[in-house]
Amino acid sequence: MKIPSVVLGMVTLLVYLLCFAESAIAGSDTNSVYEYATLRWAGREETHVIYPGGKVEMLGSKFKGVKKPDRVDERSYFMNLAMNALARQGYELVAMTPDDYVFKRIAKPLAD
Repeated sequence: MKIPSVVLGMVTLLVYLLCFAESAIAGSDTNSVYEYATLRWAGREETHVIYPGGKVEMLGSKFKGVKKPDRVDERSYFMNLAMNALARQGYELVAMTPDDYVFKRIAKPLAD
């Protein structure tokens, strides 16, 4: 019995996807260098971000004009605002402890 070329093509594609697609997708940034930032909850006034290179940004002044909605947990609300600000800078959350959230992003190449 002769197998139609369309069926053979579909089977070949399926085998490729099962064997190689995951590594092709995941492998796109395997040689990337990452940089990390840490967001630390220390109360509304003292919460801060430690950026790569050691720069520290205190967030209390940024939170001053923000009114927290009633019945919302203060820590969750303000950490959410800070996390979204870091996401807009290209960071993604990679780890959490009770006080710290660690973020990473692909590092910008150093100028030669």
